[in-house]
Amino acid sequence: MSATTVLWVTLAVFAQESVWNFYDAQVPAELRHYLTSAGLIGLIMGMDNVLGVLIQPWMGFLSDRRAREGKGRWAIILSGAALASLPFALIPWTRDLPTLLLCVVVFAATANAFKGVTETLVSDYVSPTHRGKAQGFVKAGVSLTIVVSSLISLLVVDRSITLAFAIPPVLMLLLLTASWTFLGRRRNTPTAQEETPEESAAAEFSSPWAVIKDMVRDPSRARALLMLGIFCFAGMWSALRSLMTPYGTETLGLSRGAAGGLALPGALAFLVCVVPLAYTSTRLGQVRAMRYGVGLFVVGLLIGFLSPTVPGTVTSLVITSVGYATFAVNALVALWDLAPSRHVVGTYTGLYTVASSTGAALGPALLGLTVDVTGWRFMLLNGAAFAAITFVVFTRLARRVTRTATP
Repeated sequence: MSATTVLWVTLAVFAQESVWNFYDAQVPAELRHYLTSAGLIGLIMGMDNVLGVLIQPWMGFLSDRRAREGKGRWAIILSGAALASLPFALIPWTRDLPTLLLCVVVFAATANAFKGVTETLVSDYVSPTHRGKAQGFVKAGVSLTIVVSSLISLLVVDRSITLAFAIPPVLMLLLLTASWTFLGRRRNTPTAQEETPEESAAAEFSSPWAVIKDMVRDPSRARALLMLGIFCFAGMWSALRSLMTPYGTETLGLSRGAAGGLALPGALAFLVCVVPLAYTSTRLGQVRAMRYGVGLFVVGLLIGFLSPTVPGTVTSLVITSVGYATFAVNALVALWDLAPSRHVVGTYTGLYTVASSTGAALGPALLGLTVDVTGWRFMLLNGAAFAAITFVVFTRLARRVTRTATP
């Protein structure tokens, strides 16, 4: 595995994610100038997930065609970044709600058009045996974007909001251009290998719908099970993050600020362990590693339920974060490995977004409904029950993959 190649791929993903993190942190405050309803603001902020579900599979399919023709994915990435930068930088210049919404919608649509394509660069420049390890470095880089976004908010926003919104897109364009300069003209990528007859047939998919039909008709059902597992785990992780602050105030008796800080130790644990977990998962196999990660996630939630104290909850969140890190590193790589051809990995990246975004949208609502029935004290136990279902999904998946791999 080339360290410099992984570095430039990581910087490319880091560049786009830094914009998204600042978007999530500061656009709600811009909407507050015109809207008082937190629910309506949340609905607008969730719109990018809906657009991602609609756009990313098609853009991934288009990028696969370009990669198969030897044109590469960089034209989509660079043009998309340039187009997304303008509405993003104009957000603080708007003076009415319709103009602000126009900038938000145009940015979300154009940024989603190249988001999944950028994430697919790992499969283009890293061989299959090293993708898991490379993904560990990519996820570590993505986690650092929260730090960058926080620093811009802390040091620049109160002094000049227009400058604060200009920094992330400029940073994105500079890093993507630098990454393209190093990687864009390379031809010795995994996609340049000789095709097998099966891959040549798979390359003839006419649309993302044809890829989905092939996945559903797969006799092993391994890819469909993995998509279900991604949906379930992304939903439970999103639910845990979304509801932890009210859990801290209602069950632990913390202030809103203190409850919001409960997740910090878990975030640090994620950052520390994500790369070692990537190397360990390469030896275990991605699907087995994810199964262990889901099991650890369940254990962490049970510890938090049995010890409804601040130390117990922090310990729970550290353990669940490590379990989620195992999933975050391996899920997309496992989906690429199960794809029928390396020529559809971009489309599969888009399908990963469909599963994870849908789960992230529905998970908090589902767990919240159980809290309405049982009360906040049982939230972590309810989450453990849902996570146990996810564990069953990954257990079946591990058996299917093992059976398929056995001659």
